[in-house]
Amino acid sequence: MDTFTGYERANGSVGVRNHVAIIPTVSCVNGVAGLIAKEAPLGVPLFHGHGCGRAGRDLELHVRTLTNLGKHPNVGAVLVVGLGCEVIKAEHLSSAIAESGKPVEYLEVQAEGGSLKTAAKGLELLNGLIASVGKEKRTEVGMDRLIMGLECGGSDAFSGVTANPSVGVVADWLVEEGGTVILTENTEMIGTSHILERRACSPEVAAEIKSMIYAAEQRTRDILGQYASLVIAPGNMDGGMSSIQEKSLGCIAKGGSSAIKQVIDYAGVPSEKGLVLMDAPGYDTESMAGLAASGAQVILFTTGQGNPIGFPIVPVIKIASTSRLYRSMEDDIDIDAGVVLEGKSLADVADDIKSLLVRVLNGEHSSAERNEQSGITCLYVTNPSF
Repeated sequence: MDTFTGYERANGSVGVRNHVAIIPTVSCVNGVAGLIAKEAPLGVPLFHGHGCGRAGRDLELHVRTLTNLGKHPNVGAVLVVGLGCEVIKAEHLSSAIAESGKPVEYLEVQAEGGSLKTAAKGLELLNGLIASVGKEKRTEVGMDRLIMGLECGGSDAFSGVTANPSVGVVADWLVEEGGTVILTENTEMIGTSHILERRACSPEVAAEIKSMIYAAEQRTRDILGQYASLVIAPGNMDGGMSSIQEKSLGCIAKGGSSAIKQVIDYAGVPSEKGLVLMDAPGYDTESMAGLAASGAQVILFTTGQGNPIGFPIVPVIKIASTSRLYRSMEDDIDIDAGVVLEGKSLADVADDIKSLLVRVLNGEHSSAERNEQSGITCLYVTNPSF
């Protein structure tokens, strides 16, 4: 079995990074979290736009997402920053995260007497957390401890020919190694339900696949009406795509050919190993947040038009569908899958991806990490604000 080195956590997970996360409970305190992070660069703020004004399913989604981001294997310790009057309370969120066994501290702006006083106390707490995680050491573990997320953004007509099927070869390899692969973006599975259902490990999983894709298609029809068959970005069309079905066939190629073991909710943690589908939207920042909250320690991200976005606590490896894109955005792209068009095999490109993947798992930074393209933690929303 292939191996990598990582940080073994108290709950049995393994991190490939050792971040100290600063998690705002509500967008109102993003600025305070930013003040703390400014003075302690080793702290990683997870800025987001929610935390209040939500109820029902959206509130459940946001609590689960923020909790699981705090529990993420790549996070060694957490500082929760709250306001005091929000729906998602700092004390409750920190208690839920602490169930993972990692150090967690929290404080609230209204209780501390304002932003600057909170930032000063938060910096003190954060420095203590940084000191505690600094003692952690990497150990060698098998690939069966890895959860790998799959993402595509700015796809073009070549994505389904070069980059995505190359990633599919890597996905099959990791499944054979006993690891877990999460394929998501439900809108980019529209038109492929019959294919994915045949790959389900059981009739129950097949039914869940069908239900998930049908719901995504129905939402699309409700919103776009007669234009539902498009539901692709202008860049996708500029890149030669004509419909969502064409995009979907390329998207699911990232999942390789192994059996689908499970369908999980947004930000849910897989209970099965192997290939898993997550019910998450196609919007890159939302789906990456879901993958991270699911426990994915690394994300393979294919792109045809060029998308530099990464994620704050998860290394994101960018794979270009064409050599033209690779040459035009060399600072942002890690792998050139366009060489398939010049005669190189998918297996050869998959080997290149695997080689870089192992190096990134062991600590080498991906382009998105080097460029600090961490973006924001964009949480999934099902209903409008009230």
